[in-house]
Amino acid sequence: MTTAKDKLGPTQKAGAKPALEVLDLLATLVLLVGAKGEVLFANSATQEIFGLPGKLIEGNLLSDFFVDYKTIISSLHSAQKEHFSALRLNATIKRVGADNMPVHVIFASANTLGQVFVELIPLEQQAKQVREERIIDQAQANKELIRNLAHEIKNPLGGIRGAAQLLQMEMESKDLVEYTQVIIREADRLQTLVDRLLAPHRKPHEVREVNVHEVCERVRSLILAEFPRGLKVRRDYDTSIPFVHGDVEQLIQAVLNVTHNAAQALSDRIAVGDAQITFKTRVARQVILTKQLYKLALELHVIDNGPGVPEGIKDRLFSPLVSGRDGGSGLGLNLAQTFIQQHRGLIEFESVPGRTDFKILIPLQ
Repeated sequence: MTTAKDKLGPTQKAGAKPALEVLDLLATLVLLVGAKGEVLFANSATQEIFGLPGKLIEGNLLSDFFVDYKTIISSLHSAQKEHFSALRLNATIKRVGADNMPVHVIFASANTLGQVFVELIPLEQQAKQVREERIIDQAQANKELIRNLAHEIKNPLGGIRGAAQLLQMEMESKDLVEYTQVIIREADRLQTLVDRLLAPHRKPHEVREVNVHEVCERVRSLILAEFPRGLKVRRDYDTSIPFVHGDVEQLIQAVLNVTHNAAQALSDRIAVGDAQITFKTRVARQVILTKQLYKLALELHVIDNGPGVPEGIKDRLFSPLVSGRDGGSGLGLNLAQTFIQQHRGLIEFESVPGRTDFKILIPLQ
């Protein structure tokens, strides 16, 4: 039986097997295609998406796995003739036991023997990577803006408060003292706000092994103490999840901020007694976060049955001072995202009326 290794060119045979094994470690979908358009090798990620073992993929024509096979044949020929350094297009793959999947296809010539590497990127995954990059860039820009703005405010604020105190000491009229007390109280309130803006940008300082379920239980008790009636907090835990390496106080604060935000969005349902928040923990495998592949990651979902995130603020929900309710400071989710990013993770969300799911992702390995 002819194997993918045998089909490789003479300059590749000696080092082919290690190279193919390396491709098996990737979360990216990669195929090696021969000069006649036959699949020589499909890595593990490709096999999983296609729903077929490698032996049922290899040897078949690449075009057989696509709905728009004519476009694939044409593009493959162009790549073999090296008309382009890398040829990109969108297409749809067929899958066994699952719906067809739209993908972004990249063809790149492998050698002078007409062999071509084909990379497949699910369009949903591509969109997710774009969202992640936007969130990270936005967070970095917010961080710099907040730090600069807070420092600019802090110095004159101290001067205003000090001047008000000196005035108060010189005044005999109680009516005038009330005015200086207003200035002092408002200066203190702004100082507290500035401190809150600056605080999350410290690095985790008490890093240790953390049981995520202890974090969830702590948050659950705090939320139920604040909302004792009309709200249920369900648990859906995977108790096999390994410890997270991190700052327990930051993790508690991040989960609390997300959960508190959900509880406040549930005010109408709490009033009628059918509000519900669910903590769901799972292990995710082969996760890409900030362009880095992790074998294992924690998935912590905070799911509520509230009205959903307003459409107008979805794209900037994690920005500071953005809130979906009257009287909100707009800092809670921004701080939560900052804390999770300091643990190399990310917070994502999906929201429709009746179900909002905030997903906290933190690498485990």
